[in-house]
Amino acid sequence: MKIVLNHLHVQRGAWSLVAHGTFEEGIHLVSGAVGSGKSTLALAMAGLLTPVRGTVEREDTKSLMLSTQFPEFHITGLSVADECGSWGLDFKTVIRSAKLEIDGDASPLTLSRGELKRLHLACVLARQYDLLLLDEPFSSLDCTEKERLCRELSGRDSGITIIFTHEQSIFPRVDQLWEITGGELCALGRTPESLTRWQHAPVLVKKLIAAGRCPRNLTPGDIREAACRTHE
Repeated sequence: MKIVLNHLHVQRGAWSLVAHGTFEEGIHLVSGAVGSGKSTLALAMAGLLTPVRGTVEREDTKSLMLSTQFPEFHITGLSVADECGSWGLDFKTVIRSAKLEIDGDASPLTLSRGELKRLHLACVLARQYDLLLLDEPFSSLDCTEKERLCRELSGRDSGITIIFTHEQSIFPRVDQLWEITGGELCALGRTPESLTRWQHAPVLVKKLIAAGRCPRNLTPGDIREAACRTHE
């Protein structure tokens, strides 16, 4: 199971992005500044944007889900219960998973952005996909919800999960690190070795690396452990 970007070139006006590389099973983090092309790359990998050149080749991926940054783009139900039902899910099970206290008859669009994001992600993560593309999944979530989402993502043990984000505080377990810089997707490699090459690394991670305390991964626990480690 893998996704191959074969000299992919996407363009919007004068802006362009080049991407070449292979995403295999595991959790991948694609980082980059706002406007660098993360959402555009996600759309191209989902087959929703036609590249100028190159191809996206999916091998043995029978199911695909793209979760966009804005949860309201996904809404199809007139009520919260209908929305859960449109995913083939039970309303009570979803709101319990999302830690929400909302009426099933309420319109999804009356929820706050954070509540709607939690509802949407609970629906997405209730199913297993061969390829799961998450565009800015941490947006509109507070720290508690970010940590809970990271625990869920870290527990995914099959398929290809690709997280596109400029998050700088809380991360799940990551197998492969990628970075968009200068209009190009760069493969940094597996963690933890790739952390030393990460230009968009959070300040704390950069300080730990400079002090000789490179985290084993990006979870809060790994970063706390690195911060407490004695320099050898």
